[in-house]
Amino acid sequence: MLRSLQTLSRWLAQHASLFVTAIAILTFFVPDLFVWVRGTTQTVILGIIMLTMGLTLTTQDFRILAKRPLDILIGACAQFFIMPCVAYLLVRVFHLEPALALGILLVGCCPGGVSSNIMSYLCHGDVAYSVGMTCASTLLAPVMTPLLMQLTAGEIIEIDTIGMFLNILIVTIIPVGIGCFLNYTYSKRESFTTIQSLMPGLSVTSLACIVGGVISTVHDILVARGLVLFLWTFAVVLCHNTLGYILGYSAGRLARFNIAKKRTISIEVGMQNAGLATVLAGTFFAAQPLSVLPCAISCAWHSISGTILAGLFLRQDKNKESNTNL
Repeated sequence: MLRSLQTLSRWLAQHASLFVTAIAILTFFVPDLFVWVRGTTQTVILGIIMLTMGLTLTTQDFRILAKRPLDILIGACAQFFIMPCVAYLLVRVFHLEPALALGILLVGCCPGGVSSNIMSYLCHGDVAYSVGMTCASTLLAPVMTPLLMQLTAGEIIEIDTIGMFLNILIVTIIPVGIGCFLNYTYSKRESFTTIQSLMPGLSVTSLACIVGGVISTVHDILVARGLVLFLWTFAVVLCHNTLGYILGYSAGRLARFNIAKKRTISIEVGMQNAGLATVLAGTFFAAQPLSVLPCAISCAWHSISGTILAGLFLRQDKNKESNTNL
């Protein structure tokens, strides 16, 4: 039974984008499937995702913040400057209605996504740097996300910056801290290692539940307004995500990073914690239910695009090897 669960966990981690997308499609046709994922339940599920992240972090991962402060500073500045600015620009270029604008701005103002570390590993990036950037942006999120939302979305709706700060603190920093403490205390126990092996699958399943809950929430609006709404929103998410990858890589070039670090900062900047954005949208912008749609689409698309980008980077390596052999 345990081996089956570990195999399932590995499969879910390797096919996260496929699984999350499948759940989203299934929920569209069976909207009551995840109707229970709302409010406090949704917040708890995100807390579980962040707990799984904390369970994989070690003291060595946090030492990176002290050993490579300049790299981390460049990464954090790129993260919290590029994505909010791109989101703000896209809101105006696409003339988004207020609810959709809030959603894409929220995605842009959130920290880097947890799965970015996996993508950096797959494309031979600097995994230690990826973990360091994720830690730094997550630790900064309680302050930076409300502040950036106030700057970019304050003219659309009143932002509860204090409430958002406390919410992010509760659903990100505290679970990550608990996970780190448990890892530090029990990491040498074989049973704990077994638990860790199940965390990737739990994280992917939890993310799928959040996406399913969002689709249940906006199902009637999507049906009423048709395919155009979805495609229009997806186009904005696609542009936001793609520009994040390109500008993140460009930031690495300006900083004269090596190839591994350029790939990592590209992925870290482009892949946002859309799960956090989804929960925040449902909590603080409940009067604008469509605000969760860009967040839900981002949850699924970032995993897909991250996998595609990692594959392109690997193909680049193979082409270089082939040219060298010639």
